[in-house]
Amino acid sequence: MDSIISFFAAAVVAGTPLLFATLGEILTEKVGNLNLGVEGMMLIGSVIGFMAGLNTGDPVIAMVSAAIAGAFGALIYAFLTISLRANQVVCGLTLTIFGTGFSSMVGKNLIGQVTPDKVKAFFVPVRVPLLGDIPFLGDIFFNHDKFVYLGYIVTVLLFLYLYKTTKGLNTMAVGENPAAADAASINVNLYKYVNTLVGGALCGLGGAYLSLVYVPAWQENVTAGRGWIAVALVIFATWRPHRAIMGAYLFGGLDIIGFRLQGIPNFPISQYLISLIPYVATIIILVIVSMKKSSKNSPPAGLGNPYFREER
Repeated sequence: MDSIISFFAAAVVAGTPLLFATLGEILTEKVGNLNLGVEGMMLIGSVIGFMAGLNTGDPVIAMVSAAIAGAFGALIYAFLTISLRANQVVCGLTLTIFGTGFSSMVGKNLIGQVTPDKVKAFFVPVRVPLLGDIPFLGDIFFNHDKFVYLGYIVTVLLFLYLYKTTKGLNTMAVGENPAAADAASINVNLYKYVNTLVGGALCGLGGAYLSLVYVPAWQENVTAGRGWIAVALVIFATWRPHRAIMGAYLFGGLDIIGFRLQGIPNFPISQYLISLIPYVATIIILVIVSMKKSSKNSPPAGLGNPYFREER
């Protein structure tokens, strides 16, 4: 039983960066912007957050810096696709390439550096009173670092924002039919910019978790394709935050299963094949979801289409 609890608890930790990135992309796509630059924004956030933490020793400054860095990457994308109405797919892929190169350039002198002790101390696991005492579930979900708990909070807040507030409903209206939203006096471009930038900030936080807490050290390409998995998780979660948290932890478990199997003596399957499991699962899930077409599982109707109010 202890090994099962340990595995599920580790899956929550491994799924946390995926959760932040997935939530950020859900928020972005809810306003009709298809940003495939999640990997790039995570890398920008991870290197800037790690550098800020290394130089200041302040975990809050590191997290804020990572969020701002991710939002800056999203701002580049937003300006090109919203103001200049450039192709969203091309701009997203370009952002990923830019983020990869930027993190390599900035982080070349950081390779081998580890997270400062003060930052590590801030992110030590903390058991939540009462909730942490729940049998089985307490050890899995409520005995983690503050970043994991922040993921829970962001998931709940995003759900409440989208489905329980007027601005959230306006956000979804912009993604479904921007012309109708514009006719209803909703500032379409403002909603697109704000939600895209907040989504980028969440992606930056997901990247920072990898370099500050999960590794915790700087290594090149620290995201290792997690940004692309997050893009697939948006479809798996059918653009709903509460489903994103389940998908993120599921893929977190698939990500660490290889490390668990390494402990089995004379295990017959190659470690390299085991490392492919999360990516193969991503493809399988995308195929399954695409086969089950329904209005509930459909993306926002305006996703990927630039809006120009003079054309309505």
